[in-house]
Amino acid sequence: MGAAHSASEEVRELVGKTGFSSDQIEQLHRRFKQLSGDQPTIRNLRKGTSGLADEINFEDFLTIMSYFRPIDITMDEEQVQLCRKEKLRFLFHMYDSDSDGRITLEEYRNVVEELLSGNPHIEKESARSIADGAMMEAASVCVGQMEPDQVYEGITFDDFLKIWQGIDIETKMHVRFLNMETMALCH
Repeated sequence: MGAAHSASEEVRELVGKTGFSSDQIEQLHRRFKQLSGDQPTIRNLRKGTSGLADEINFEDFLTIMSYFRPIDITMDEEQVQLCRKEKLRFLFHMYDSDSDGRITLEEYRNVVEELLSGNPHIEKESARSIADGAMMEAASVCVGQMEPDQVYEGITFDDFLKIWQGIDIETKMHVRFLNMETMALCH
């Protein structure tokens, strides 16, 4: 009984910390176990310049996934905007690998190259060109017309908010929980 009480208390704490329901936490726990091979942590994530951890446990996994939690339809506009800002801050930190508050061209190149590395049709030089073009676009949005000798130092969080203005991140950056009975019919 003590273990069951402890587990339910832990789930209640996770509900409060992440905003997921206990059913959603259970679904995410099953997925975590699949990804980890039934181990207590997901291991061998790259570490170093990418800023990724060597391993994460279930609570870390759940905390990360909570940034992708669907918008609650009962939220007022202020709460939706706060949720949006939290999602964008999380996304910003994924790019800002050295945590200096600025996404540099090199950091952006690293992310783009990593994202496109699985595509055999895109060479590293093409990925760099894509990143360079996107950074130039970001500079024009954030700074406006730049002088020829002016150097764009990188994207700050305020710049990042400007870039994402008008893009519906709330529906594009969220976890979809599928009905498990429907899933069984698909197999």
